[in-house]
Amino acid sequence: MTDLVLLSRDGDIATVALNRGERMNAFNLAMWDALEEVMAEVNGDAGLRCVVLRGAGEAPFGAGADIAEFETVRADAAQARAYARRLDAAMEAVADCPWPSLAMIRGACVGGGLELALNCDLRVCGEGARFGIPINRIGHCLPMPAMRALVELVGRSVALEILLEGRVVTAGDAKDIGLVNRVVADAELAAEAEAMAGRIARGAPLAARGHKRLARRAVDPRPLTEADLAAAFEVCDSADYREGVRAFLAKEKPVFKGE
Repeated sequence: MTDLVLLSRDGDIATVALNRGERMNAFNLAMWDALEEVMAEVNGDAGLRCVVLRGAGEAPFGAGADIAEFETVRADAAQARAYARRLDAAMEAVADCPWPSLAMIRGACVGGGLELALNCDLRVCGEGARFGIPINRIGHCLPMPAMRALVELVGRSVALEILLEGRVVTAGDAKDIGLVNRVVADAELAAEAEAMAGRIARGAPLAARGHKRLARRAVDPRPLTEADLAAAFEVCDSADYREGVRAFLAKEKPVFKGE
C-alpha cells in the first residue's frame, strides 16, 4: 500500500511523495489510507524538524479524486460518508503533524489535492501550478473538515467563489487570494522548497511546534484563558532558549537540540 506514498528522510527533513503519477496523482481510497499510514510514521519520528509533501518526481501534486472508482466506493450518501471518514483520517494526520509541513506544488493541485495542501502549514508552487475545487461539476458538496480549512485560509467569500464558480486558477491567482505563500519559476521549485525546509529546520524546534499550536488557537473563537496567554513563554525554560540567547550575544549560529 505504501508504494502509493513514499517516505524518505534527509537529516531532520522528511519528504512524503505522492506516487501515483500514472493517474496524475488522482487520489483513490487506497492512496488516502497509504497517506495516513505514512503520516503516522512521520508524526512519531521525534528527530524530525520539517516535512515536505510533494508529487514524486515530476508528477503533479494532486489531480483530485479518482472519479473512476466513485460508482463502487461513493455511489450514495452512505458510501460517500464512509469514504470521507478515511479521507479525513489522512487529512487529520497531516493537519496534526507536530512538525512544520510544507506543500511543494507542481502542476495540478485540485480537488482532494488542494484539500491536502490546505492542511499543510505552508505552500510553495511553480508558475505552472493550477488550483481549484471544481466539485460542483459532479454535484458534490465540500465536506465540513475541508470547508473549515478552506474558509480559515482564504475567508468565506473567496471560499465560496472557488466552490460556486468551480474555476481552476493560475498560480498567480492562487497567490493573490491567499491559497499559496510563494510562487517561483517551475525550474526553481525544488530548490526553493529545499531552502524553505532548511530554514525551518534550522530554527528552534520547540518554538516551531509552539507556533503551530498558537496559530491554531489564535483562530479559535473561544476567549483566551490564562493558560493560553502563558503558553508562548513555556519555551523560555528550555535549553534551546538559553542557547539562542547565548549564540545571538556571541554572534554565533545556535545549535538547537529540541530540549
